[in-house]
Amino acid sequence: MNERGRRAEHWAAQYLQRQGLQPVAQNYRSRYGEIDLIMQDGATLVFVEVRLRRNAGFGGAAASIDAHKQQRIVRTAQQYLAGLNRTPPCRFDAILLDDDAGSNVQWLRNAFDA
Repeated sequence: MNERGRRAEHWAAQYLQRQGLQPVAQNYRSRYGEIDLIMQDGATLVFVEVRLRRNAGFGGAAASIDAHKQQRIVRTAQQYLAGLNRTPPCRFDAILLDDDAGSNVQWLRNAFDA
């Protein structure tokens, strides 16, 4: 990951913490892929994909989380959940940023379903 991506993920984690979510893990990797952030929102475990918009062409950041990417995130989340002794309620969110300083943030709760 490049420096801009690291800063964007750091900013997204701070943003979500200001919204009341608690950090659980960052850059969780499995053989299926990676989850940028795992946060706790009350009783719900939230798997977060952070996307930095380079430009709005081709549908922008949200469109880049296509079905293949969603499948990889879901499989990685399943791997993470398999290591827990319980299965909490879960959701998949996306944080979309115009730049790595947090300009024009968009938080998509329940961005996609598993």
